Amino acid sequence: MSIIKQFPFEWQVGVRYTRAGKRSGRNSFISFISLISVAGIGLGVAALIVVLSVMNGFQKEVTDRLMSVLAHVEVFDTSGSMPNWQAQERAAYANPQVKAVSPFVETQGMLLNDETMRPSIVRGVLPQQEATVSSVASQMKQGSFKDLTPGSYNIVLGIDLAKALDVKVGQNVTLMLEREPRAGDPANGIVMPRMRALKVAGIFEAGHNELDGSLAFVNMADAQQLLQLDGPSGLRLRLHDMNQAPQVARELKASMPGQLWMRDWSRASASWYALVQSQKNMMFIILSMIIAVAAFNLVSTLVMSVTDKQADIAILRTLGASPFSIMKIFMIQGALVGLLGSALGVIGGVVLALNVGVIVPFIEGIFGLHFISKEIYQISAVPSDVHWLDVAQIGLIAFGLALVATIYPSWRAARVKPAEALRYE
Repeated sequence: MSIIKQFPFEWQVGVRYTRAGKRSGRNSFISFISLISVAGIGLGVAALIVVLSVMNGFQKEVTDRLMSVLAHVEVFDTSGSMPNWQAQERAAYANPQVKAVSPFVETQGMLLNDETMRPSIVRGVLPQQEATVSSVASQMKQGSFKDLTPGSYNIVLGIDLAKALDVKVGQNVTLMLEREPRAGDPANGIVMPRMRALKVAGIFEAGHNELDGSLAFVNMADAQQLLQLDGPSGLRLRLHDMNQAPQVARELKASMPGQLWMRDWSRASASWYALVQSQKNMMFIILSMIIAVAAFNLVSTLVMSVTDKQADIAILRTLGASPFSIMKIFMIQGALVGLLGSALGVIGGVVLALNVGVIVPFIEGIFGLHFISKEIYQISAVPSDVHWLDVAQIGLIAFGLALVATIYPSWRAARVKPAEALRYE
């Protein structure tokens, strides 16, 4: 209290009005409404922090699974093949951000087993080098990634793709590839596709439905032979910092020789990231409205406070307080309520977000619920990733909305006329 007495009188009166008043039932009721406003702002802030943290956690989880298979940067030769890929590899390593490089061949085809047919992306790789740019070798559920030897015509399938084709390790699948028309083909324009039997040497699980259901690997030499290429399609690069991928791609395009084009991971997954970002933005807006409703409850609280304190306002005006000072008193009262609600919401939201992995199983155990299906999401726990910038923005927005809510009641208090206020006292 001694510290408060050192502040200007507007702050002293504003703090006093914010504290619980017990002189009458009316003051106690107004104080109760203030507590409800604080609780509403705090709950809205905490809910927004927890929801955004969970969405960030899901985004991080999916990103990690995507990046376990996708390269940070892919380098392609516009001619369709890169026969001098070793020289291009050395040129790529000249960039300090490049951690590992692996050549690859990629094409789209159809995989057949009996009467079942599935479209797939077939990627030809060098197993040892591929292990430096992706985690497929460590994600093998059956078989070995090292069995993709030159001339073996072995293939490694995603787990969902293998289930769809109903094949197991050791069985054969047929790969159909598009073939360009050539002399001797039928005059009616019908071109038979190229077909090759491949032996399933392994099955991997990346934990992402799109990858597990469409991706297959063969040896790069076999892929070149199937596509009749004199070199790989390009290079797959792993960087020290994946967030630098767009900048590194621009630098490599300028520094590497030849007619090349680059694709970084953010462009390869642009539609997915745009969808996630739009969902986060919509969730932010919707939950911010909850905070706005709670913040604007301050309007009714302060209007009631102004009505109750009219005699006090009149006395302060007769003692020489300006209308701006009266306005400042009630803005301070509302700002303190908004600050307290925002602070409690931030603390509570961060604590909840950091302990989602403990709280959710506890709730599931009590009510017999199961929020996350492992069969669908390939994860058994609700992920959470607290972004401190989000926390700061949410707290500032809540406090800002509370300040806006104080403007009208404070302006109304400044317009109270002392003579009229004291007429019936």
